[in-house]
Amino acid sequence: MFDTARLRDTVLAAWAASPARFREDANAEEDFALGGYRDRLVVELAQNAADAALRAGVPGRLRLTLADGVLLAANTGAPLDEAGVEGLSTLRVSGKKDETGAAGRFGVGFAAVVSVTDEPSVASRLPSGEIRGVRWSRAETAALVAATPALAGELKGREGHVPLLRLPFGDDAPGVPEGYDTLVRLPLRDQAAEEAVRRMLEEAGPALPLSMPALETVEIEVDGRSRTISAEGWHVVAESGTFTPAQVSELFADRPTEERARPYWEVRWAVPAGRRDGVPRVVHAPTPSDEPLDLPALLIASFPMTTDRRHVAPGPLTDFLVARAAEAYVRLLGELPATPALLDLVPGLMGSGALDAAIRREIIAALPDTPLLPSISDDAGGVSGGVIPGNEARAVEGPAEFLAKIAGIVPGLLPAGWASRHPALTTLGVRRVELADVVDMLSGEAVEDKDPAWWRSLYKALPADDPEAIGAIPVPLADGRLVRGPRGTLVLSPDGGAATSTASSGALSSTLLSGGAGGGSGPGSLDPALLAPLGLRIVHPDAVHPLLLRLGAAEATPRTVLEDPLTHAAVAESLNSADPEPVAQAVLALVDAAGLTAGEAPWLAELALRGADGERYAAGELLLAQGSLAGLIDPEVPFGVAAPDLVEKYGPHVLAATGVLDGFAVVNDSDVLLDPAECDHDLDLEDEWLEAVLDLLPDLDVPPVVREFTAVRDLEYVADWPNALALLSRPPLRAALRPMRVLAAGETVEVPSYTAWWLSRHPVLGGRRPVELRLPTGDPLLFGLYAEAPAGIDEDALTMMGVRSTLAGLLDARGGPEELLDLLADASLEVDRAQLRSLWIALAAVDPDRVGPPEAVRAVRKGMVTVADVEDGPVVVEAPDLLPLVEDRPLVLAPFDLAEALSDVLDLPLAGETVTGVVTSHGAEKPVPPEVRSLLPGAPATYVEHDELLVDGTPVPWRFSEGVVHATGVEGLARGLAWASGQWGDRLAVAALLRDPARVPLLLAEADLDPVTSL
Repeated sequence: MFDTARLRDTVLAAWAASPARFREDANAEEDFALGGYRDRLVVELAQNAADAALRAGVPGRLRLTLADGVLLAANTGAPLDEAGVEGLSTLRVSGKKDETGAAGRFGVGFAAVVSVTDEPSVASRLPSGEIRGVRWSRAETAALVAATPALAGELKGREGHVPLLRLPFGDDAPGVPEGYDTLVRLPLRDQAAEEAVRRMLEEAGPALPLSMPALETVEIEVDGRSRTISAEGWHVVAESGTFTPAQVSELFADRPTEERARPYWEVRWAVPAGRRDGVPRVVHAPTPSDEPLDLPALLIASFPMTTDRRHVAPGPLTDFLVARAAEAYVRLLGELPATPALLDLVPGLMGSGALDAAIRREIIAALPDTPLLPSISDDAGGVSGGVIPGNEARAVEGPAEFLAKIAGIVPGLLPAGWASRHPALTTLGVRRVELADVVDMLSGEAVEDKDPAWWRSLYKALPADDPEAIGAIPVPLADGRLVRGPRGTLVLSPDGGAATSTASSGALSSTLLSGGAGGGSGPGSLDPALLAPLGLRIVHPDAVHPLLLRLGAAEATPRTVLEDPLTHAAVAESLNSADPEPVAQAVLALVDAAGLTAGEAPWLAELALRGADGERYAAGELLLAQGSLAGLIDPEVPFGVAAPDLVEKYGPHVLAATGVLDGFAVVNDSDVLLDPAECDHDLDLEDEWLEAVLDLLPDLDVPPVVREFTAVRDLEYVADWPNALALLSRPPLRAALRPMRVLAAGETVEVPSYTAWWLSRHPVLGGRRPVELRLPTGDPLLFGLYAEAPAGIDEDALTMMGVRSTLAGLLDARGGPEELLDLLADASLEVDRAQLRSLWIALAAVDPDRVGPPEAVRAVRKGMVTVADVEDGPVVVEAPDLLPLVEDRPLVLAPFDLAEALSDVLDLPLAGETVTGVVTSHGAEKPVPPEVRSLLPGAPATYVEHDELLVDGTPVPWRFSEGVVHATGVEGLARGLAWASGQWGDRLAVAALLRDPARVPLLLAEADLDPVTSL
């Protein structure tokens, strides 16, 4: 036992001699416990554990357990000794002042326990194996104070409040868990204290072992749930040193005497491999303070602290450590891999406090001159130029191939991935070179030796997602000139003719090259003057690349001329033009000559055309008077009717190609990249369809491609859905319902077509969405879950639109298993017990990774099918003898051999995981009747008969546990033996046999007559 009586007598005597001393101790303890140390309990326990491990030279382990209103803290390390007891029972006097590396240094940390408990105790196992303990008690302290006449008045004046930790008591029955050296036991004062401790345990994170290196692991167990905290996965940089006497005199002039006795300093930075969730963004010195630190790393440093250990004390020592922290942080950045992730660790300009700002200033001042960034030196494969300071680096957006091409032109060029708009680049002093500026640099001496083939390779690598920035890219011409920008140049095929793309373009190309005049002015003929603005500047054949066409170069074909940006601009401006007729005639002639079909060029819908009323409309706002769509659309939609003379002159097909609505317009495209920047056909909700399709495909480096894209447009305007669906479900529009074939990573995958996807999500079938319905001839297991689809529409078409047909098809569909579980959780839907069993059987075969845990399940409770919330404790039953033990709970029932799989799918426990299933009654071992063994060859030789069989204290008819059948009564024995022998289906026959053994010959004879298929 510790000599606690001496300490108590000494303190009581001091209090009796000076009651003011009693008040001082009480006030100081209250200030520390309820003020500066009110929420530091876990930190202080960890600190004591770390110091104990450091003192003993052993790996520090701390286990914090919260259960039944008690917090236990078990740790390894040096045991509590007499000096330790005295230190814990005093304020502002630490026994660790001479321990290098100790986290504790103020002597008040243990006061944090006062905020949550009135009966703390500490027990330690000595090297001899003896366990000694000490405890403190507010009640016993109050009794001793009350018994001291000189203090009675003080106690009354404080309403009975006494210092808890000043009077230690011996602990007669201490205990320490095996594997640990010390145990702190804190019975929590009340519910509020327990909630506070629970919160502190939840907030505990890697900062504990990182700030206290002697503490290797912290295991936290709350209500049976455990987690372990360690510093694993963190990159740490540490700097430390010892102050010279001169430095101590200069830097510690304003610090207390005991701090000057610790003349050493330490700075550590830690960066996690991933996110730093769970680590407070504050300075650790070494335990958490209230000093905010919004840098993306954890700082642990021996900053001087105020007495409450909440804030860093300003002064020369803090200034010194700020400079060392900045130096260490810069070294940390230099040690990390030179990848773009490094930019996230570069501090911004704004700090979250004075100390944060001071550290940032020091770091930011040093960064631009510090070699941290990689560079590439030439275009021969992007050869590395070494690591350079930020003020020598240049950042250009673009892929690696492009950066390699311009490396010899842009000095100090950062590799691909470093040219983001990250603000850290500015902090590092990196100069951003915009793509347009790089294009400007591609002139003069820098490129005078580059041949046309080099330019083609540059076009291939050039980022093409910003045409404006690269619009002035130089283009080498066949005559040797280098001109700015592809716009106005002409790309010809290798044989000297235009690089055509349609059969109808040959005549136009010949006319262009010969300079001859065009033909007539009617439909099907073109005036070559339409091509004059293009300039006919021919690109050198060795430099030809598709990028030039995208940037404005043109092929001499009706289609490319039609798609020229100037043509687009004329169409877009035609509605605002004083006389749009010439533009309309030119565009309609180009559409005719190019042979465009409806939906092929959606942008043409902006072309201004005359309506039958003489007013001006966009083509997409006009209907053909005789078209089938005119009778299907909502009459409230403001459409006009195309002028009859335009229909007569150009024909319905040409007007439909410009966007005038005839029947349903169909968009046809090929080799469509499923990329938001590329896939845009001006279809309603096309972006949402694209997102849904991409969700069905794996993440790919290259966008997937739809070989043949077919979609029906203008579905959003339909009002008469019965007639509209009649058209859509028949050829040729039916083709738009069929799944699209997507080429993804070399494999062909079928995905829902745009048209089928759009219809599936809109109320087009009697006011219901197709995905909410089932086929009339569909799987009976879907009855009650889905309404019946209207008759009169082809069932294959309905299936393509999303109408459910089979349970297997539903479960194979993306999100299908979760949809089925949601429907089963809908109490308004009717599901009978046989149907429910079949559905559970089917769901047991689903991959659990495809299903999120449901919030409610359809289950059987007291024989009734019901919907139970997961909070109600539903279980999956895997064995019949467990049924009586869980009969009050919602039960998920399916063939027992599927129970484990169904448990994984539903994320629900098995019944056996929720009960102990222990036989708690006693019985007598009896032999199994030989008549039964003749029917059940695999039955055990004996069983245990109980007058009343109790399992977990509950009366049950039978239990098969640890290979032994326990039973009471004939029915229980029959079931137990049938289950034990693996012949559960014979349980009724066994019961009959047990009641009348004389029937054995008859039962065996009946079994001999079973058909061969039953063997």
